[in-house]
Amino acid sequence: MSVLDEKLQDVYDELLRRNPGEREFHQAAHEVLDSLGPVIAKHPQYVDAAIIPRLCEPERQIIFRVPWVDDRGDVQINRGFRVEFNSALGPYKGGLRFHPSVNLGIVKFLGFEQIFKNSLTGLPIGGGKGGSDFDPKGRSDHEIMRFCQSFMTELYRHIGEYTDVPAGDIGVGGREIGYLFGQYKRITNRYESGVLTGKGLTWGGSQVRTEATGYGTVFFVDEILKTRGESLDGKTAVVSGSGNVAIYAIEKLQRLGAVVVACSDSTGYVHDEKGIDLDLLKEIKEGRRARISAYAEERAGADYVEGRSIWNVPCDIALPCATQNELNGTDATALVRNGCSVVAEGANMPCTPEAVRRFSEAGIAFAPGKAANAGGVATSALEMQQNASRDSWSFDYTERRLADIMRKIHDRCLATADEYGQPGNYLAGANIAGFTQVADAMLALGVI
Repeated sequence: MSVLDEKLQDVYDELLRRNPGEREFHQAAHEVLDSLGPVIAKHPQYVDAAIIPRLCEPERQIIFRVPWVDDRGDVQINRGFRVEFNSALGPYKGGLRFHPSVNLGIVKFLGFEQIFKNSLTGLPIGGGKGGSDFDPKGRSDHEIMRFCQSFMTELYRHIGEYTDVPAGDIGVGGREIGYLFGQYKRITNRYESGVLTGKGLTWGGSQVRTEATGYGTVFFVDEILKTRGESLDGKTAVVSGSGNVAIYAIEKLQRLGAVVVACSDSTGYVHDEKGIDLDLLKEIKEGRRARISAYAEERAGADYVEGRSIWNVPCDIALPCATQNELNGTDATALVRNGCSVVAEGANMPCTPEAVRRFSEAGIAFAPGKAANAGGVATSALEMQQNASRDSWSFDYTERRLADIMRKIHDRCLATADEYGQPGNYLAGANIAGFTQVADAMLALGVI
């Protein structure tokens, strides 16, 4: 990792001392602090008011037991988390992740990133994140319902449309949101639609919410290419993952003329030179919930590669859309060697610091997740607007709002990078633009 400004190094050292063993949180914090040297030089009031140390300490961290009964009648115990990181701009907003890897450090890394991502949208939402080490894979609908009801029985007392508004994330889709909202409604005796986002379209959900993160990432890439006088038409792309974000990134890439030649899951990847058959991919992953290898079995000319890196497949555009730290320095070197020109993070922090450094050295345009994948939370905030006004917007209108928000995020990152002497550096622009808006709000609210 690079050497930080002296004042920021002290903050980072204290963060390491207070949060031992939380590697992902350390990585996310270092990435942001690494961009802020010029900011504190220009705005010493941020140092005087201890804005950065306060920003690095969550306002509230909640850990709770989640007992539930499986289909065999056995009692299971999981752990639930909600980290309410910063509410200077509005109620805490961020997803719930159900996955065996979830621990406090993971949730804090995600919540810290969420502060700046939400700030960049320009919408009045703060940053938070939550989840559980519960694994929904292989569980029946009844088991998932019982788990969600137990989880919400504790979480409900900490959330609300003016306090904290969770959404979905890995392992939490429309089914889980439905069970969670049902239990919240049952306990509170209130139909408080704005307390959760990602709801079904028939009971308060927003059009485009399912597609938003993937679509938004592609909109951001399209804006990058426009600055070069280029478009997505005819470009080859590789997208890691085959979940919600990846599928809808592939869909929007194809609609804008790109050819997506590879996608993956946790077992391996498929390479299809003719272009991914999106209908087949959706049927396998969303319908059957099968492994990606089934795609190659049913698609003539497609190859399945097990246990190797998808980033060895040549492409113009790379979208890591799976999970944190999936793309390392070796992978970045392969992308550079094969002529990739744009990398945009559809997932949260999928590129390691070494990978980001290699992209920078090679002159590849790199869009960090806090900017490139902000479409999901932006559309969640649009869902909150509709719930507050008891309204429902069309797909086309909501998609236009999403595209406009992503364009503004892109332009803001680029303008901020220019302002601080780092033209074209989307990472620095995103970190600084996201930080300064939150910092100014914290100054205005006093020491709280």
